[in-house]
Amino acid sequence: MTRTVIESKTKTVVIGFDEPFCVIGERINPTGRKKLAAELEVGDFSTVERDALEQVLCGANILDINSGAVFSNKMAEDPRYADNNFVEPPLMRELIARVQAVVDVPLCIDSSVPAALEAGLEASEGRPLLNSVTGEEERLELVLPLVKKYNVPVVAISNDDTGISEDPDVRFAVAKKIVERAADFGIPAHDIVVDPLVMPIGAMRTAGQQVFTLVRRLREELGVNTTCGASNVSFGLPQRHGINAAFLPMAIGAGMTSAIMNPVRLQEMEAIRAANLLMNHDPDGSQWIGFSRIMDAVAAGASFADAAKDAATGGGSGGGRRGGGRRRR
Repeated sequence: MTRTVIESKTKTVVIGFDEPFCVIGERINPTGRKKLAAELEVGDFSTVERDALEQVLCGANILDINSGAVFSNKMAEDPRYADNNFVEPPLMRELIARVQAVVDVPLCIDSSVPAALEAGLEASEGRPLLNSVTGEEERLELVLPLVKKYNVPVVAISNDDTGISEDPDVRFAVAKKIVERAADFGIPAHDIVVDPLVMPIGAMRTAGQQVFTLVRRLREELGVNTTCGASNVSFGLPQRHGINAAFLPMAIGAGMTSAIMNPVRLQEMEAIRAANLLMNHDPDGSQWIGFSRIMDAVAAGASFADAAKDAATGGGSGGGRRGGGRRRR
């Protein structure tokens, strides 16, 4: 069985065909979060620390750390801040230091800037997941040597110099190319976690069917673990969490082993816990039973994070309303 090992200072997470689904928390990412980017620009990491704690409480196994911030005010004062190669490496080091100070879970180092990836590798305790390499020639030549040097697993995104193909056969071929090029560097297939690229179902009606077929092929023909940006499938549609919650168990049934997602959403996490049970990745049902108590506390009025915290510490219902409470999603 393919097993991808990611480690923090003291904890190990295994992504694998015979393992529970791995949740990679996505919230520490200033891209598209203007408030977070503004906080980081003035050296305020309180939201980062809060997001790290909350995501782990709610069930994240790994935390994605993305350093793609735009510092607009500093850019106006100093043109160097317009260059991601200047901004991201020191920011990545600081983000990782702040997160490692408050939680002890493995990290996923996420940047399009190779120098930021290496800064993250240097700052990380344990064996992080690197995010990411693509089939683009320049990216292969820059990122795969880092993967080999630091002996870490890597997310492989199925696009190349021609862009993102809507043809799933082309995306499979790109993934195969990356696995083969990695082998040339001495990187084993079990350290490649392929992202087959989930398309929005609102723009491509076969997007779900495509990714399920791709995941099966990647598992059966290349023997690799898989991941995705789970919320991509529902982009642009109303009631996105319902779509995401339906998509995730179907992807798990097709063989997907992890996802980069928001673990603070109860609806999606409930779907994953149920899928783990149904896939015999929670053989005695203890994880589902424990999670059901959290759902009961949320139904009574507690927030998901507070209910999860109380469950972790053996507390009560977290002070939520009693009776008649409405479940928050």
